[in-house]
Amino acid sequence: MRVMGVDPGLTRCGVGVVDGAPGTPLRLVRVEVVRTGADEEIAARLLGIETGIAALMDELRPDAVAVERVFSQHNVRTVMGTAQAAGVAMLLAARRGLPVAMHTPSEAKAAVTGNGRADKAQVTKMVTRLLRLETAPKPADAADALALAICHVWRGGAQARLQAARSRTRGGMRP
Repeated sequence: MRVMGVDPGLTRCGVGVVDGAPGTPLRLVRVEVVRTGADEEIAARLLGIETGIAALMDELRPDAVAVERVFSQHNVRTVMGTAQAAGVAMLLAARRGLPVAMHTPSEAKAAVTGNGRADKAQVTKMVTRLLRLETAPKPADAADALALAICHVWRGGAQARLQAARSRTRGGMRP
């Protein structure tokens, strides 16, 4: 399975693509950071993010997209920009018929480190190790995007199977 992880942000939007399946070695396909200028208008920034992610989706052809679930922060302006960037990634995936999963930062951290409260250095170290990279992905947005992709490779299949089983069970219980 090829998964694109997106760590949304207006200034730096991390995009990491990983090939893998549960129980098999992971392989880095590509990692990039789509950047926009803080002095640009919001519409232009979102367009830049859309252009960058769309080009990567079209070139790398992921099977699924995992986006970081926006969590409450104290800075409403930051959370709004992050949510808007996440929406761009989800829209692009939906236009291509790709399944979209949202994972919290804690879920991604737990998937790669075993600790949902791991710091950025721990996440980067484990992403580097799991993908057998010679150098750590930088900046942190790149490592976070890869952690989201890894999280989905390992957990996404199980979540989809559980959801399908629930649907079958509910379907069988209806008159």
